Amino acid sequence: MRTVLKKDEKILLITRQHWIKLALPFFAWILLSAILIWWLANGTAFVLVLLTALYPLFEYINWKYNLWCVTNLRVVDETGFFTRYSKESPLDKINNVEYDQSLWGRIFGYGNVDIQTAAELGETSYQLIHHPKLLKDTITHAQEEYKRMQISNQATQLAEAIAKTNAAQPSQQMIADELSKLFDLLQKGAITQDEYLAQKNKLMGSRPNA
Repeated sequence: MRTVLKKDEKILLITRQHWIKLALPFFAWILLSAILIWWLANGTAFVLVLLTALYPLFEYINWKYNLWCVTNLRVVDETGFFTRYSKESPLDKINNVEYDQSLWGRIFGYGNVDIQTAAELGETSYQLIHHPKLLKDTITHAQEEYKRMQISNQATQLAEAIAKTNAAQPSQQMIADELSKLFDLLQKGAITQDEYLAQKNKLMGSRPNA
């Protein structure tokens, strides 16, 4: 992958289109080569065979550099060797991931993956993906881990804020803001009811006298 990773970003999966994408170009080249050798039966035939080999080679290069990478922060869609195209979908902007496989797709291990992102980005469909279920499951798992990390960071930041609030002379508005954040973490399941009450009592205990 040519996209530069961000700080603390890790690659979870790199996948491409199924090898069946290359079947037609290589089959066409082999068939054409056989016809040229049989028809011309001289040195010209071998020259033409080498020239026509550029077609499957070009398709192979396109296949090799057309990839999807799932990291712990985003999904990167890269394509192109001579010209380059790259599209990124942050995990927190992905609303839904679906995949479908035909009968032949289940036999040979390929299928389509649809990724629906935020309204301004819309829906993107990827065709003939190698192991589409693996791509879908990796994205879903990465989203869950990303949300868990975000909630954990929020809980850490809130704990630090409460400690500062207790050390200083807090205002009513400061306490109200921290209580709101604390309740939000409780709703998300980041903290237990007991932890919520303990932190709430600390905040209420620091309330300035009227």
